[in-house]
Amino acid sequence: MIQIIAGEKGKGKTKILIEKANNAVKEAKGSIVYLDKSNKHMYELSNKIRLINVKSYCIDNYSEFLGFICGLISQDHDLEHIFLDSFLKVANIDNSDLLPTLEKLEHISNEFNIDFILSLSRDEIDLPEPAKKFVSVSL
Repeated sequence: MIQIIAGEKGKGKTKILIEKANNAVKEAKGSIVYLDKSNKHMYELSNKIRLINVKSYCIDNYSEFLGFICGLISQDHDLEHIFLDSFLKVANIDNSDLLPTLEKLEHISNEFNIDFILSLSRDEIDLPEPAKKFVSVSL
């Protein structure tokens, strides 16, 4: 499953994402990973959530980002949820790369039974039509 929290910068997407991650810990039987562009939210997340600063890993495009995701999954067979804050920046995605990336993430989600919850700095109305089906929260 893929869920998108959509809204312009400053609308409170990160707060909702952190809350969802911390709530997921209560019921998760496996691992939870939170990907971000910094370590800024380290103390807001449960210590049972693995925070990864993706900017430390020299990811230059969405293809490298998807390889990074597959690497995470391959080393942790108990992975249940991956939360991605500032998805467009973390994954180095431009407009033309958004749909192919979401399609690959959906395939990965279905194949490995992992939920992806993304915050995306865009209004729902500005998303391509096929991406709108993933929006669970619009701010």
